Amino acid sequence: MATTKRTRFSRRVPDHVTDEIVHVLGAEDRFFGFNELFESVFDRLKERNAVSGGEEMLRLRAYEKLQNLVTRGMVEKQGKEYKGLSRLPEAHSSFEAD
Repeated sequence: MATTKRTRFSRRVPDHVTDEIVHVLGAEDRFFGFNELFESVFDRLKERNAVSGGEEMLRLRAYEKLQNLVTRGMVEKQGKEYKGLSRLPEAHSSFEAD
């Protein structure tokens, strides 16, 4: 029995939430509490008209993205505060690896 090979076309869609987290954390060299960080990210997303799914759902997505950045070593977590590290710009959707 022959199997068919399926080819998929995947296009990486820009991740606006991660992009805004990168922008806010990269703008200042200091620690942010999650609520302060989220408010900044949420305001920037509203300006860009990129908010969908409601504020609580966006808060959950932002927290998940932030924890992912911590795991990847791009954000430092100290207690309940976060600070961007030197590798943080690599997480932005416009970053191109050499």
